[in-house]
Amino acid sequence: MSDKSLREVYKQIQLEMISKLTVSNAAIHHNAEKGSSTETDWVNWCKIYLPKRYQVDKAFVVDSKDNFSDQIDMVIYDSQYSLLVFEHNGVKYIPAESVYCIFEIKQELNKPHLDYAGNKAQSVRRLFRTSAPVHHAGGILKPKELHFIPAGILCLNSIWTDPLGETFKENLLSLQNDNSLQLGCVMNEGAFSVSENFQIDISNKEFALISFYFKLLSCLQKIATVPAIDIEAYSLLLKS
Repeated sequence: MSDKSLREVYKQIQLEMISKLTVSNAAIHHNAEKGSSTETDWVNWCKIYLPKRYQVDKAFVVDSKDNFSDQIDMVIYDSQYSLLVFEHNGVKYIPAESVYCIFEIKQELNKPHLDYAGNKAQSVRRLFRTSAPVHHAGGILKPKELHFIPAGILCLNSIWTDPLGETFKENLLSLQNDNSLQLGCVMNEGAFSVSENFQIDISNKEFALISFYFKLLSCLQKIATVPAIDIEAYSLLLKS
C-alpha cells in the first residue's frame, strides 16, 4: 500500500508547476517571449487536468455581429457542441456563445495587471451572444439563458508586501460589472475567488494551484453548459 497521501500528490503537482513558471521567469529575458512561455505553461496544465468536455486555448472571441474581443491569454470553451471555431495562421477564433470563462496570465500580480485583466474581461462580455433552441430526439428545448462569463488572473508572484491582503482586495473589488474578476491564482501565495455578494476567499498558499483548480471546477459546474449557437445569425455575415 502506498504511503503517499492525496495531499502530497496535490503538493507535488503544485511544486512542478511552480518550477516550470520559475524557469520561464528566470531563463527567458525577453518580456514577450517570457509572457508567451508562461501562457503556454498555464494553458497546457489546464488542458491536462480539466475534463475533456472543455477545450483551452489562447484566442480571440468573436460574435455574430462581426465584433472581436481583445486577444485572451486563456479561453476555456466548449469542445463538444461548439461550432465555428477557426484557426488561421496559428491564431484561434472562438464564438462568444462557446466561452465558459477567460483568464489573463502574468508573471506578477499588481494593480496595472488587475486592471488589464478587467479590460480583457470587458472586451469579451460586451460581445453579442445568441442562444438557439436545442433539438433532440424527444422534442425541442427552449434556448438556454445566457450565463455571466467568469474571468480571472493567473500569476506566479504578487508585488505587494501583504501579497493577497487588503491592498489586493481593494483593487480587486474596484473592478466591477463587465470589468470584474471572479477567481485566480498566485502560485506562491494562494488562490482567490469572489462570491456573488463580493466576499473574497483566499486559499492556503501551500495548495494554491489545487485550490484554484477546485474553485474553477465549481465555477464551471454551476454554468453547466454553454448555449446552442444560432447558426443562421452567423450566416447572415455573408450577406452583409
